[in-house]
Amino acid sequence: MTPSVVPVLVAGAGPSGLVAALTLLQNNIPVRIIAKESDYRIGQRGSGVWPRTFEVFHLLRALETHQSATPTLPVREYKPGTLEPRATIKLTPHRDPTPSIPYNNPMFLGQPLLEGILRSHLEKYGCSVELGTELVSFEDDGERVLAKLVKRKDGEEIPETFEASYLIGADGAKGVTRKQLGLSFLGQTRQDFSCVVGDLCLEIEGVDRKHWHLFGDRTSDFFMLRPTDEIAPDGFQFVITMKNYEPKQLLADEKLMIKCMSEMTGHEINIRKIIFLSEFRPNIRMVDKFGSGRVFIAGDAAHVHSPTGGQGLNASVQDALNLAWKLSLVYKGLSPVTLLDSYTKERLPVIAEMLNITTGILNKLRSAPTIESALERDKKMNMLGVNYRSSPIVVDEFTHAEPVNAYGLLEEGVLVAGDRAPDATELGLVVAQATSGAETTMRLFGVFCPIYHTVLVFAPDAAAAADVLEVVKRYPGEVVRPVIVLARGSEVTTGVQADVVVDWGGHAYRAYLAVKGEKRVVVVRPDGVVGAIVHGAEGAGQYFGKIFV
Repeated sequence: MTPSVVPVLVAGAGPSGLVAALTLLQNNIPVRIIAKESDYRIGQRGSGVWPRTFEVFHLLRALETHQSATPTLPVREYKPGTLEPRATIKLTPHRDPTPSIPYNNPMFLGQPLLEGILRSHLEKYGCSVELGTELVSFEDDGERVLAKLVKRKDGEEIPETFEASYLIGADGAKGVTRKQLGLSFLGQTRQDFSCVVGDLCLEIEGVDRKHWHLFGDRTSDFFMLRPTDEIAPDGFQFVITMKNYEPKQLLADEKLMIKCMSEMTGHEINIRKIIFLSEFRPNIRMVDKFGSGRVFIAGDAAHVHSPTGGQGLNASVQDALNLAWKLSLVYKGLSPVTLLDSYTKERLPVIAEMLNITTGILNKLRSAPTIESALERDKKMNMLGVNYRSSPIVVDEFTHAEPVNAYGLLEEGVLVAGDRAPDATELGLVVAQATSGAETTMRLFGVFCPIYHTVLVFAPDAAAAADVLEVVKRYPGEVVRPVIVLARGSEVTTGVQADVVVDWGGHAYRAYLAVKGEKRVVVVRPDGVVGAIVHGAEGAGQYFGKIFV
């Protein structure tokens, strides 16, 4: 491989680009990440974060994302032209966290705050986003990618040719990466709906900050306000659509937009500050593959859709993680290049179903007879049931189930290779080096990590795991970590070449369908997905044979 200045160039510094860069950096892969904008982006944009995405952030140790997020607000619908409530509903019922599902509720987190948190994690690795730097074109010669960049500063344009081993295009639907690759972007542009979205500070008597407010008629003119202190103490994210005015007219005439808002609320609105405005028309499109050669795409560069359901940012983040852990192993020479083919094979069914779901929600929002039915959300939306069961790189010796929808429902008592790996609390880590036999309480989400596979060996005792440990020894210790999980009451043996934990609460055995006294091996991938569920060494070897050279 021809040496590169930096192994991976990431074009685009939204959530998908930042997650790709952070995952690579945590795997000791140097990254250059660029953004054509001269300043960091403003606007709440995709502010809904669902449980599976919080799990991704947990894997990346970006715990501030959940700490900074705010709960979803009940939606209050008003009688037309008034501030008299007609109905108040919850978007989703509150669900308490469980030992296997620590993040059980969607929350709000605006993109400026989210991206700032992710950038702060990049900086820990000495990496920062290069603003004002645009990818103009690239050439993939099979050995490297030569990217032509333009850096804009102080009115000057400075061209640059940059060499990288790989390029990740997270440059959005209008970016150059997908277009130059010549990938199809099939779908439709909805002509029946368009709106203005944005962030502003406003004053309106009678509108509180405890609800998400919906005014007007969902079938024609409507106006939504979501209060968020991320903008300011009087800040709101808003959407407005008018059948008699195009979004461009509202954007060009602030007085007209305020007039429309006031008419739908029946009250005078005082806009103190406009922070961000944009026209939006739903495009529902996706590619037929997520890359070619040494160039890959993620996020909006690969798929766009209706914002209803709030799945886009979440799906984009999961694209990035799926790609980045595989790219890390391939770049290091530990995995075959063919591993990267599984990126498209795993993500394509997920995104296709996501487009179907979000389009259905958009149609329902416009046509449902009541606000309750319009805003009803399936439990699928939490994305905990998103799976890669049909992936060519997963192995399951226990279940020969029929293929299921890639956007499935999380089912109690079901775990198949390709599913999300559950958490488990109340594990006692036996510290082999401690002569006192001291134990430390831990959880599986504290073990799973984007830099290695975790091999969970549920066994009667440590000795029963010996054959699996022999398989693990074939691979570098920094990319495969074995953990022996013993049931409560099992004989504990120290001195083995693996972490040994005791499942004091029984949560791990329950979540992973293990039986005390029997052996079961579960391999959890760096993206927190179950890669294999096997009986022992032979099955583990079969799985790792698909992953490593």
